[in-house]
Amino acid sequence: MSKAMRQMLDKSGRVSVAQGEAVRDLISDEACGPLLEHPETGSAKPRVGTGGLLEAALTRQNLQVAFKRVKANKGAAGVDGLDIGQTAELLRTNWPDIRQELLAGRYRPQPVRKVMIPKPDGSQRELGIPTVLDRLIQQALLQVLQPIIDPSFSEHSHGFRPGRRAHDAVKAARAAVASGKRVVVDVDLAKFFDRVNHDILIDRLSKRVDDVGVIRLIRAYLNAGIMDGGVVMERQMGTPQGGPLSPLLANVLLDEVDKALEARGYSFARYADDCNVYVGSVKAGERVMELLRNLYAGLKLQINEAKSAVASAFGRKFLGYALWVAKGQEVKCAVAKKPLQNFKARIRQLTRRSGGRSMEQVVEKLRPYLLGWKAYFGLAQTPKVWRELDEWLRHRLRAIQLRHWKRPKTIYRELKALGAKETVARRVAGNSRRWWRNSAKLLNSVLTIAYFDRMGLPRLS
Repeated sequence: MSKAMRQMLDKSGRVSVAQGEAVRDLISDEACGPLLEHPETGSAKPRVGTGGLLEAALTRQNLQVAFKRVKANKGAAGVDGLDIGQTAELLRTNWPDIRQELLAGRYRPQPVRKVMIPKPDGSQRELGIPTVLDRLIQQALLQVLQPIIDPSFSEHSHGFRPGRRAHDAVKAARAAVASGKRVVVDVDLAKFFDRVNHDILIDRLSKRVDDVGVIRLIRAYLNAGIMDGGVVMERQMGTPQGGPLSPLLANVLLDEVDKALEARGYSFARYADDCNVYVGSVKAGERVMELLRNLYAGLKLQINEAKSAVASAFGRKFLGYALWVAKGQEVKCAVAKKPLQNFKARIRQLTRRSGGRSMEQVVEKLRPYLLGWKAYFGLAQTPKVWRELDEWLRHRLRAIQLRHWKRPKTIYRELKALGAKETVARRVAGNSRRWWRNSAKLLNSVLTIAYFDRMGLPRLS
């Protein structure tokens, strides 16, 4: 921990800040120094040929934008336990000292807090959560570095880049297969973020960034330890997921492989550490796989052989999508089997019986997940699958509604109130314990699609 940070914590402890307080008061003009403005855009661009990147990152204008983005992300506190409001309050009086330490190369980031995030398949992903202060500094660096570095990346790289998203990578994959390249070299890197070699990464970054202060600070972030169970462990390799700079640094390292594939004229799409290369034959695919092994070995990265393969492009998934051939030989997208299974598992988790929630509350809890899932898988060209998912979801919600009513008398009364026919209400109430069976065709005329629409349940189809 830096001297300034120790002073911050000693003087202030934990404080509360009124929500919505103006961000413009976070850091004073005097503390930030002169703003390096671009003559045309007025943005915090570095002066050509003079370095100045670190100074540009620490201007008031750039820091204000960074603060707003860190606040919008609503991340958890780091090892210091300080949230966004408490960190803002501390910075109002201590920022000049921190800025001076940053410019002098004396600033030392605090360790990241280890957090294990469950994955849909039951495994866990390790995240490293920096303190809010370190996230702010990293975000400020990112805003200055990305406009300089990003234009030099390969056009085949789509992950964590401005104006690009996973859909672009999937579309590129579909276009390559549609052109006749129906064999894929599907490469999965073994624990990529845990195995990034610091020296190699800093070497590649130094070729793109001519500022000793920035390089020194990024090296300090790479070397910051990780706290697990109150114990700080040193880190000799890896760049934990969770910091704003990690995606950019990953692209800096992997761009070397992109450029090698590009120089050889291969069709490929990469999103972060997921890379698919499309070729016309299995033999060509095996040659590409051997090339990739050598390229990644040069970066001291390792291919996960169990998850990687040279195979038909129609038998592999990429970013949750699978490809299929429609009538007329048109190549289309579908949701892969595993994401479909994960979707149903998540829905079951979100709708399990708990605490006597009303149907409106159940739908409210489902809504953000359904909207996000639909937006991500919006490229899927499988109307039948969407309809089946909608039917399955409404079937499940009808069964939950019957469970909520529980008693035969209550079921009968509620169904009649919703306009059910006498025969339907009596039959469902008479078989009150057969939730799933009763919630099929019998309830379709009562708990209709329009009924769920009025509650705000998004339709997938």
